[in-house]
Amino acid sequence: MTKRFLTQPHSKARKRYGEGTIEHLNELLVKKLSEERVIRHRKFRTDTTVVESDIHHPTDATLLQDGVSAITRTINKIRKVASHATEGFVDQTDIVKRKVLSFAKVLRRRMSRSWDEVNKITQDVVEITESVLQQAESVIEKLQRSTKQSVQKQKHGLQSLVDQTERLLEQAKQVVSGNRIIPDRLISIYDPMARPIKKGKLAKKVEFGYKVRIDETESGFVTGYAVYSGNPSDDEMLIPAVEHHQEIFGSAPHAVATDRGFGSRKNERVLQEELGENMSHSVSRKEK
Repeated sequence: MTKRFLTQPHSKARKRYGEGTIEHLNELLVKKLSEERVIRHRKFRTDTTVVESDIHHPTDATLLQDGVSAITRTINKIRKVASHATEGFVDQTDIVKRKVLSFAKVLRRRMSRSWDEVNKITQDVVEITESVLQQAESVIEKLQRSTKQSVQKQKHGLQSLVDQTERLLEQAKQVVSGNRIIPDRLISIYDPMARPIKKGKLAKKVEFGYKVRIDETESGFVTGYAVYSGNPSDDEMLIPAVEHHQEIFGSAPHAVATDRGFGSRKNERVLQEELGENMSHSVSRKEK
């Protein structure tokens, strides 16, 4: 069945009116259509998907390259309004770029020692990044004495980039040391809330972005959604989804259909105990 979205909230509208206003408008529209019996809501289905961020495939070296480039661009802007603070800062973006480009040659060899070379290149980028961060900290310290609002705004922006790049630097050091499992891993300085998400797809083992829960009724209307940071388990989302459905329509659905990841004895017990006896044995664990 084709999903029908009641609203298509544009990012500009969200920025102008706020997330809460858009969600409230969507809920009012759902309730209106329910009153006019356009939407049937006795049956309910929820599922998750991944909305990918508009970012490049993240590697430790390319993420550090992003940090160095962003810091350098910001300091070049600061140079126009407070040149004294940027004295001694050395642009190392070309050096980092050459290091990152050398990855392709190494990986094409497909030899066991290639990973040792990759770690060596990453370590080189780590050392360059450490130097850039030290210089950026010096720029920030010199800007402390400025009272210009425009300068302070640039300083805060630079500090934010330094903080994120330091986090990327720590991640890269862990990987070089042999630890490749890093919880809550930062994968972009341009979209710092995006995360690597595994959904078990054969074509894409890992996607980079946000996990989204989408709720729909038997009529095919999408009546609710939620955007999550990271990759929480699907079984944590079922009860909030059904409670949201109950809040909008004033009653619990008679049947709930989900994929396997949502189904658990705990969820079925909660549905029965908290949302009514009519929910008993109504969770359908469909295969994807």
